[in-house]
Amino acid sequence: MKETAQNPLHLKSLNHISLVCQSVEESIDFYTNVLGFAPIRRPGSFDFSGAWLFNYGIGIHLLKSENPDNIPKKSEINPKDNHISFQFTKSARIISYFEVRSSNLDSCESMGAVEKKLKDMGIDYKRQRVEEGGIYVDQLFFHDPDGFMIEICNCDNLPVIPLAGDMVRSCSRLNLEIISQQQIQTFVQL
Repeated sequence: MKETAQNPLHLKSLNHISLVCQSVEESIDFYTNVLGFAPIRRPGSFDFSGAWLFNYGIGIHLLKSENPDNIPKKSEINPKDNHISFQFTKSARIISYFEVRSSNLDSCESMGAVEKKLKDMGIDYKRQRVEEGGIYVDQLFFHDPDGFMIEICNCDNLPVIPLAGDMVRSCSRLNLEIISQQQIQTFVQL
Protein backbone atom coordinates (compact mmCIF):
# COMPACT_ATOMS: atom_id res chain seq x y z
CA MET A 1 0.00 0.00 0.00
CA LYS A 2 1.36 3.42 -0.95
CA GLU A 3 2.32 5.68 1.94
CA THR A 4 0.21 8.79 2.06
CA ALA A 5 -0.63 11.40 4.64
CA GLN A 6 -3.98 9.61 5.03
CA ASN A 7 -2.34 6.21 5.68
CA PRO A 8 1.09 6.73 7.27
CA LEU A 9 1.09 3.26 8.88
CA HIS A 10 0.03 1.40 5.69
CA LEU A 11 -3.14 0.05 7.32
CA LYS A 12 -5.26 -2.35 5.29
CA SER A 13 -8.32 -3.15 7.42
CA LEU A 14 -9.64 -3.81 10.90
CA ASN A 15 -8.44 -7.27 11.95
CA HIS A 16 -10.04 -7.87 15.34
CA ILE A 17 -11.23 -6.36 18.59
CA SER A 18 -10.30 -7.79 21.98
CA LEU A 19 -12.83 -7.94 24.78
CA VAL A 20 -12.08 -8.83 28.39
CA CYS A 21 -14.90 -10.96 29.78
CA GLN A 22 -16.02 -12.59 33.03
CA SER A 23 -16.94 -15.87 31.39
CA VAL A 24 -15.40 -16.92 28.08
CA GLU A 25 -18.08 -19.61 27.66
CA GLU A 26 -20.96 -17.16 28.19
CA SER A 27 -19.40 -14.69 25.74
CA ILE A 28 -18.82 -17.42 23.14
CA ASP A 29 -22.49 -18.36 23.44
CA PHE A 30 -23.58 -14.73 22.94
CA TYR A 31 -21.31 -13.95 20.00
CA THR A 32 -22.09 -17.21 18.19
CA ASN A 33 -25.82 -17.54 18.88
CA VAL A 34 -26.82 -13.87 18.79
CA LEU A 35 -24.35 -12.29 16.35
CA GLY A 36 -23.41 -15.30 14.22
CA PHE A 37 -19.66 -15.47 14.88
CA ALA A 38 -17.83 -18.79 14.56
CA PRO A 39 -15.07 -20.03 16.88
CA ILE A 40 -11.71 -20.29 15.15
CA ARG A 41 -8.37 -21.73 16.21
CA ARG A 42 -6.23 -19.60 18.48
CA PRO A 43 -2.53 -20.10 19.17
CA GLY A 44 -1.94 -22.93 21.62
CA SER A 45 1.08 -21.15 23.06
CA PHE A 46 -1.11 -18.64 24.90
CA ASP A 47 -0.93 -19.17 28.66
CA PHE A 48 -4.26 -17.49 29.41
CA SER A 49 -7.89 -18.42 28.89
CA GLY A 50 -9.73 -17.03 25.90
CA ALA A 51 -11.30 -17.71 22.53
CA TRP A 52 -11.14 -16.34 19.00
CA LEU A 53 -14.24 -15.84 16.88
CA PHE A 54 -14.62 -14.67 13.29
CA ASN A 55 -17.28 -13.40 10.88
CA TYR A 56 -18.08 -10.39 8.69
CA GLY A 57 -14.38 -9.95 7.91
CA ILE A 58 -13.36 -9.23 11.51
CA GLY A 59 -12.31 -11.22 14.53
CA ILE A 60 -13.37 -10.96 18.14
CA HIS A 61 -10.77 -12.10 20.65
CA LEU A 62 -12.30 -12.94 24.01
CA LEU A 63 -9.92 -12.73 26.96
CA LYS A 64 -10.79 -14.18 30.37
CA SER A 65 -10.49 -11.43 32.97
CA GLU A 66 -7.81 -11.98 35.59
CA ASN A 67 -10.26 -10.52 38.11
CA PRO A 68 -13.79 -11.22 36.78
CA ASP A 69 -15.56 -9.76 39.81
CA ASN A 70 -14.05 -6.33 39.07
CA ILE A 71 -15.56 -5.97 35.58
CA PRO A 72 -18.10 -3.17 35.98
CA LYS A 73 -21.57 -4.18 34.83
CA LYS A 74 -23.39 -1.63 32.69
CA SER A 75 -27.14 -1.62 32.93
CA GLU A 76 -28.02 1.57 31.06
CA ILE A 77 -27.99 1.31 27.29
CA ASN A 78 -26.25 4.49 26.18
CA PRO A 79 -25.75 4.81 22.40
CA LYS A 80 -22.99 7.37 23.10
CA ASP A 81 -20.91 4.72 24.91
CA ASN A 82 -18.04 2.83 23.26
CA HIS A 83 -19.48 0.24 20.90
CA ILE A 84 -18.99 -1.81 17.78
CA SER A 85 -21.55 -1.52 15.01
CA PHE A 86 -22.69 -4.23 12.62
CA GLN A 87 -24.32 -3.41 9.31
CA PHE A 88 -27.72 -5.06 8.95
CA THR A 89 -28.32 -7.22 5.87
CA LYS A 90 -31.81 -6.88 4.47
CA SER A 91 -31.70 -10.12 2.55
CA ALA A 92 -30.15 -13.48 3.18
CA ARG A 93 -27.11 -13.93 1.00
CA ILE A 94 -24.15 -16.19 1.53
CA ILE A 95 -20.82 -14.44 1.11
CA SER A 96 -18.51 -16.69 3.08
CA TYR A 97 -18.44 -19.91 5.04
CA PHE A 98 -18.81 -17.95 8.26
CA GLU A 99 -21.91 -16.08 7.13
CA VAL A 100 -23.59 -19.42 6.39
CA ARG A 101 -23.50 -20.02 10.15
CA SER A 102 -25.01 -16.63 11.01
CA SER A 103 -28.64 -17.48 10.39
CA ASN A 104 -29.90 -15.55 13.43
CA LEU A 105 -29.78 -12.09 11.84
CA ASP A 106 -29.04 -12.51 8.13
CA SER A 107 -32.46 -13.83 7.18
CA CYS A 108 -34.42 -10.96 8.71
CA GLU A 109 -36.53 -8.93 6.33
CA SER A 110 -36.40 -5.64 8.28
CA MET A 111 -34.99 -3.94 11.33
CA GLY A 112 -38.35 -4.71 12.93
CA ALA A 113 -37.61 -8.40 12.48
CA VAL A 114 -34.18 -7.93 14.10
CA GLU A 115 -35.91 -6.12 16.95
CA LYS A 116 -38.36 -9.03 17.32
CA LYS A 117 -35.47 -11.53 17.42
CA LEU A 118 -33.79 -9.53 20.19
CA LYS A 119 -37.07 -9.52 22.13
CA ASP A 120 -37.49 -13.27 21.58
CA MET A 121 -33.95 -13.84 22.91
CA GLY A 122 -34.71 -11.73 25.99
CA ILE A 123 -32.12 -9.08 25.12
CA ASP A 124 -32.84 -5.54 26.30
CA TYR A 125 -32.16 -2.94 23.61
CA LYS A 126 -32.65 0.69 22.69
CA ARG A 127 -33.89 1.77 19.28
CA GLN A 128 -32.91 5.05 17.62
CA ARG A 129 -33.46 6.66 14.27
CA VAL A 130 -31.10 9.20 12.74
CA GLU A 131 -32.15 11.47 9.88
CA GLU A 132 -29.75 13.33 7.63
CA GLY A 133 -31.02 15.14 4.57
CA GLY A 134 -34.06 12.89 4.18
CA ILE A 135 -32.02 9.70 4.65
CA TYR A 136 -32.95 7.55 7.66
CA VAL A 137 -30.71 5.20 9.60
CA ASP A 138 -32.27 2.80 12.10
CA GLN A 139 -30.12 1.65 15.00
CA LEU A 140 -30.55 -0.99 17.71
CA PHE A 141 -28.20 -0.89 20.72
CA PHE A 142 -27.72 -3.65 23.30
CA HIS A 143 -25.07 -5.13 25.59
CA ASP A 144 -23.06 -8.33 25.46
CA PRO A 145 -22.90 -10.37 28.72
CA ASP A 146 -20.16 -8.07 30.11
CA GLY A 147 -21.84 -4.80 29.21
CA PHE A 148 -19.95 -4.03 25.99
CA MET A 149 -22.25 -2.11 23.64
CA ILE A 150 -23.32 -3.63 20.32
CA GLU A 151 -25.13 -1.74 17.56
CA ILE A 152 -27.00 -3.15 14.59
CA CYS A 153 -27.89 -0.57 11.96
CA ASN A 154 -28.71 0.06 8.34
CA CYS A 155 -25.93 2.67 8.22
CA ASP A 156 -25.14 1.95 4.58
CA ASN A 157 -28.06 4.25 3.79
CA LEU A 158 -25.71 7.17 4.49
CA PRO A 159 -22.84 7.89 2.11
CA VAL A 160 -19.42 8.35 3.69
CA ILE A 161 -18.35 11.83 2.65
CA PRO A 162 -14.88 13.02 3.63
CA LEU A 163 -14.52 16.48 5.14
CA ALA A 164 -11.68 17.29 2.73
CA GLY A 165 -10.90 16.16 -0.81
CA ASP A 166 -13.17 14.78 -3.46
CA MET A 167 -13.11 11.04 -2.72
CA VAL A 168 -16.49 9.70 -1.65
CA ARG A 169 -17.04 6.29 -0.16
CA SER A 170 -20.13 4.44 0.90
CA CYS A 171 -20.72 1.34 2.95
CA SER A 172 -23.29 0.34 0.34
CA ARG A 173 -22.34 -0.69 -3.18
CA LEU A 174 -25.66 0.71 -4.41
CA ASN A 175 -25.03 4.08 -2.75
CA LEU A 176 -21.47 4.04 -4.10
CA GLU A 177 -22.74 3.45 -7.64
CA ILE A 178 -25.27 6.29 -7.32
CA ILE A 179 -22.64 8.66 -5.90
CA SER A 180 -20.13 7.68 -8.60
CA GLN A 181 -22.70 8.34 -11.34
CA GLN A 182 -23.49 11.73 -9.80
CA GLN A 183 -19.79 12.60 -9.69
CA ILE A 184 -19.37 11.54 -13.33
CA GLN A 185 -22.36 13.63 -14.39
CA THR A 186 -20.98 16.63 -12.49
CA PHE A 187 -17.59 16.17 -14.14
CA VAL A 188 -19.14 15.87 -17.62
CA GLN A 189 -21.16 19.04 -17.05
CA LEU A 190 -17.99 20.94 -16.18
